Amino acid sequence: QVQLVESGGGLVQAGGSLRLSCAASGRTFSSRAAGWFRRAPGKEREFVATITWNGGTTYYADSVKGRFTISRDNAKNTVYLQMNSLKPEDTAVYYCATGPLASADGVEYRYWGQGTQVTVSS
Repeated sequence: QVQLVESGGGLVQAGGSLRLSCAASGRTFSSRAAGWFRRAPGKEREFVATITWNGGTTYYADSVKGRFTISRDNAKNTVYLQMNSLKPEDTAVYYCATGPLASADGVEYRYWGQGTQVTVSS
């Protein structure tokens, strides 16, 4: 069993930055891939970024590539999402998830956090 708790969301002006954290409990987290997804009001959940268990490989949605960076610290059982040059269209609830594969498909992730709200004002 893995529990995930996101933090770091908030209100920021366009062009600003936020750093999301996802703290995991459970001994298996360091051997699992992790991902960030988001759901904007009235929209489907969408993939943001993912990282392999050792941090060696990362993948990003085209919409965030070059602006967002996913990273992890397995000693702290934490995965991060550094978000720069934020745009109003980045407004969403952001969720972290963990599973066996670094995938853009949410069905590959077994465990999910409760989410943290990110609001970008114009």
